[in-house]
Amino acid sequence: MRFVDEYRDADRARALSAEIARLCDPGREYKFMEVCGGHTHTIYKHGIEDLLPDNVTLVHGPGCPVCVIPMGRVDDAIHIARRPGVLMTSFGDMMRVPGSDGSFFDSNAEGTSIRMVYSPLDALKLARQDPEQHVVFMAIGFETTAPSTAMTLLRAEAEGVENFSVFGNHVTIIPAIKAILDSPDLRLDGFLGPGHVSTVIGCRPYEFIPRDYGKPLVVSGFEPLDILQSIYLLLRQLAEGRAEVENQYTRVVPWQGNTTALRAIAETMELRPYFEWRGLGFISHSALRLRERFAPFDAEKRFDLPGLRVADPKACQCGEVLKGVLKPWECKVFGTACTPETPIGTCMVSPEGACAAYYNFGRFNRRRVREVSGA
Repeated sequence: MRFVDEYRDADRARALSAEIARLCDPGREYKFMEVCGGHTHTIYKHGIEDLLPDNVTLVHGPGCPVCVIPMGRVDDAIHIARRPGVLMTSFGDMMRVPGSDGSFFDSNAEGTSIRMVYSPLDALKLARQDPEQHVVFMAIGFETTAPSTAMTLLRAEAEGVENFSVFGNHVTIIPAIKAILDSPDLRLDGFLGPGHVSTVIGCRPYEFIPRDYGKPLVVSGFEPLDILQSIYLLLRQLAEGRAEVENQYTRVVPWQGNTTALRAIAETMELRPYFEWRGLGFISHSALRLRERFAPFDAEKRFDLPGLRVADPKACQCGEVLKGVLKPWECKVFGTACTPETPIGTCMVSPEGACAAYYNFGRFNRRRVREVSGA
């Protein structure tokens, strides 16, 4: 199968592993952050870490769109859904994300109407079908999903659909990376740049990372050989004393990004002054809100929201996992009180969450490591 089998070739993987080992300085420790949750799942699912030298460590970053939504925004969405005549819609990932008083599924059990949809256009269709019902779409995600929300807003405006609105929670990747770089908690040698986001924004926005921080970044695809080649490219830059932005994912990511998608976002949305990220706190200019032109479609203006900041459960260490400070298995409740069936934190909910990835693909390997080491 084109673009799948050739990126999972075992012989090529072993050859890349040997090249990576050759480039590594045995007296140096390397720490790279994979920003995207899709990369994390590939790494855990295919055992990429087993192909790397012991002095190369991969840490997870804040690239899971569901994982960074704070509990207060979930509570706000449930507050909207409790209004008479309102149907709240969201992507499936959001249905199990815990708020302070339960998830969307829990809220439905108490009588609200919150339905899973596959796209914002599905939500708009529901609004057309039932003009007596107000349909709200909870928009989440990075720049990857923002264009679909933008195009839906443009269509709703063109068609004059009055019973449709968007509860906007789109976040942007660059301020989050900058917050990580400015954090004293973690020292990084480079980044595996997010593939999905980069299909929209391109590679140019990352140029501040090598320029201002002296760290290389390689935009990476999602197959095992993509990840290994990107790590090789990072190590080659470090061995040669370079720090640049490279695009490994050239078959999908254009350097300038998707200009049509970027125009749609710019036409419908603008940067918020600040936004709260789970685990990272408030980051200025890190999220999008609807422009004043689209105020009739803005759920935050249609409904009075509590807007309260809600602290994560004390036992949950999703914040440290999202910042790469902790590995999932180092969290005190991982795999015991917190599982995909009974998640305490968002990192265990989403298919892109690091905890869910490690639970599904890596926990038994980690258990064997502990048994062998006597830990």
